Amino acid sequence: MQNTRLNNLFDAIARNMGQWFLNPWRRISLGIVSFLFGFFMGTAVATTAGQQARLDIWIAAILVIMTEVGSKIIYTRSPQQQRILWVESLNYFKVGFIYSLYVEALKLGS
Repeated sequence: MQNTRLNNLFDAIARNMGQWFLNPWRRISLGIVSFLFGFFMGTAVATTAGQQARLDIWIAAILVIMTEVGSKIIYTRSPQQQRILWVESLNYFKVGFIYSLYVEALKLGS
């Protein structure tokens, strides 16, 4: 890629964001936000998919495929690569998503 001002600006922003997230408290807060966003998305998908009850099987299959692809992305990396910020955030999102679907299933079953 050419070394343009726009490219230099994006590199500087990415470098500064990387330095900003080296702080452990910011990393933990981003993990909590990712978990809660995954929880919200799981609840939203479960309520909107169950509204008409036509595509429940297809949506469930798509959700299983998405979580399995996320698991493959996360767990095929070495332990040093699992500490990368976006991989950690994806894992927290996935855990929140699965947890919310489990809670929704418990609510519907009782």
